[in-house]
Amino acid sequence: MDKFPSQKRAVQYLYPPVDPFDHRRLPVGDGHTLYVEQCGNPEGIPVIVLHGGPGGGCSPAMRRYFDPAVFRVVLFDQRGCGRSRPHASVKNNTTWDLVADIEAIRETLEIDRFIVFGGSWGATLSLIYAISHPERARHLVLRGVFMMTKVELDWFYGGGAGQFWPETWARFRDLIPEDERGDLIEAYHKRLFCGDLRIETKHAQAWSAWENALASVYSSGHGGEAPGEYARAFARLENHYFVNKGFLEHDGWIQANVDRIADIPGDIVQGRYDMICPPQRAWDLAQAWPNADLHMIRNAGHALSEPGISAELVRIMDRIAEAEGA
Repeated sequence: MDKFPSQKRAVQYLYPPVDPFDHRRLPVGDGHTLYVEQCGNPEGIPVIVLHGGPGGGCSPAMRRYFDPAVFRVVLFDQRGCGRSRPHASVKNNTTWDLVADIEAIRETLEIDRFIVFGGSWGATLSLIYAISHPERARHLVLRGVFMMTKVELDWFYGGGAGQFWPETWARFRDLIPEDERGDLIEAYHKRLFCGDLRIETKHAQAWSAWENALASVYSSGHGGEAPGEYARAFARLENHYFVNKGFLEHDGWIQANVDRIADIPGDIVQGRYDMICPPQRAWDLAQAWPNADLHMIRNAGHALSEPGISAELVRIMDRIAEAEGA
């Protein structure tokens, strides 16, 4: 008997592809319409998937961490990205708008409580949603924890990660004049929102390439050039949220409110060599959240697709299914 079926399945590209049984455009007010899809078992255990970025959008690959016979999987593109409209728009686009959108989706689909599954910015949003609506989250499954704090932004955009990838950092940094490099988030903001599509796209692709280059532990330091339309939405939205410090009341807001999710079970999957979201934040969160288990994955970086991270996420979802009697 195979003692580790989940790990083997993850290496073999997880569960087989499954098409949505429902997809729709959901108006949520403020001029925004969200793309929402459901796949798996319509009567299964509800789980909502929160993608990263902000601005990353969901993809078919995100369906494959869940046994389609067991889970009712809800995915959506957050405001301004993917198939949601208007594209690349930051108007009426804040963390609290996204929290309200999750509630609108839950109510529209008549779901009482669901598992919240998110990585990177998706982990941030998962935590903020659960803190705001603890009665609606039955379990949190988080990957590559990002707590939206100044120290994390300083690490990634202030030269910390650049100490490990100086040549990659130089490509990102040197696109900005030397006298503006003291605050690269603000310097890129000026160019991502300058109104000149050519300049916006050029800097959006550089912003996206810096992050993509550091996502995998196996990276060569080259993130490739993302398509202009995708990069522009990703970079504008991410930068908009970072300039506004995640629209949280104060630095460290999530840590200060972890007690509100104390009774919610959680699993935190963290790559040991995550260059984008260093493991210290995942460790801090686990120390403050007694009902969470921290799974530190050796030889893994930040990406959802890292083999060790994928294997662990599938194992956790299978374990939850078994505990639920599915």
